[in-house]
Amino acid sequence: MSAPATAAPPAPPPPAKADERLVRRSLPRKLLGRPELGAVVGAVAVFVFFAFAADNFLEPAALGTVLYASSTIGIMAVPVALLMIGGEFDLSTGVMVTSSALVSSMFSYQMSANVWVGVGVSLVVTLAIGFFNGLMLVRTKLPSFIITLGTFLMLTGLNLGFTKLISGGVSTDAIGDMEGFESARTVFASHLRLGGVRLESTVLWWLALVVLATWILLRTRAGNWIFAAGGGADAARAVGVPVNRTKIGLYTGVAFAAWVSGQHLLFRFDAVQSGEGVGNEFLYIIAAVIGGCLMTGGYGSAIGSAIGALIFGMTSRGIVYAQWEADWFKFFLGAMLLLATLLNAWVRKRAEATK
Repeated sequence: MSAPATAAPPAPPPPAKADERLVRRSLPRKLLGRPELGAVVGAVAVFVFFAFAADNFLEPAALGTVLYASSTIGIMAVPVALLMIGGEFDLSTGVMVTSSALVSSMFSYQMSANVWVGVGVSLVVTLAIGFFNGLMLVRTKLPSFIITLGTFLMLTGLNLGFTKLISGGVSTDAIGDMEGFESARTVFASHLRLGGVRLESTVLWWLALVVLATWILLRTRAGNWIFAAGGGADAARAVGVPVNRTKIGLYTGVAFAAWVSGQHLLFRFDAVQSGEGVGNEFLYIIAAVIGGCLMTGGYGSAIGSAIGALIFGMTSRGIVYAQWEADWFKFFLGAMLLLATLLNAWVRKRAEATK
């Protein structure tokens, strides 16, 4: 009589999969996962290129000029980058800067008030414009391109129309002799010397905004909301993300930076041309894209936008110091935009492949 067959021992359970958040990654993998990697490579290349192509590029005076040119773009590029991470655009940023300066100047002059009153009124008006953009976006569900293009056109007309109506020309009246002007200039348009380098106050504003935006993105719940809203608004809503409130807040943040830039424009030059700012919105977007922001949203960093603005500053000033025709600037800007977009796409694919 044969022995009864014994049951096969049960198969061992598969090994538990390690939590991806606890898996240690090598330094190259960490670098490939950073959105600003392509911008860093581009910045180093541009710096080395102009260091050899322009004799005065490495002098302290040139460094101060480069940082100033970078900061005037970088102040706006930071909130624009956050907005793009959140999945939206703002084409009204360039003229919004001018609107902020015009409101501050004309209110102070016409009301014969302390210029700080005009600065405060300008802040309220500029924030209202940003809130309007965000509210129209979430209420109408129209693309942000259409909403902010409409705002761009309206502000362009209002800037020119009100300036002609109130001042009788295309520029505001000078307010340099009014009460409070010098203290306001100290805040928005002063400078300091650091080792032979002249640092404008805009550089300090720029660095402060980069630090604040980076902290928001990486250390706060609002930062998670921004990434989630840009990665997929419907999915974000499904898990409780206040998408509408987040996007309105992002547009308000853009307006605040436009107010800072507008006040610098006013208190540096004492008067404002109503037609200024048209086209600058593309420079802010380009700086953000060069810095690693995706056009589709959900990816990017504030630090990357700062590096993108630095590339802009080095290129615009480097061409001058190299004594080339200024027309080459737009060529370099377009070439950098294309190369940065391709490099960012390649870096992200490599990062995803190595996870």
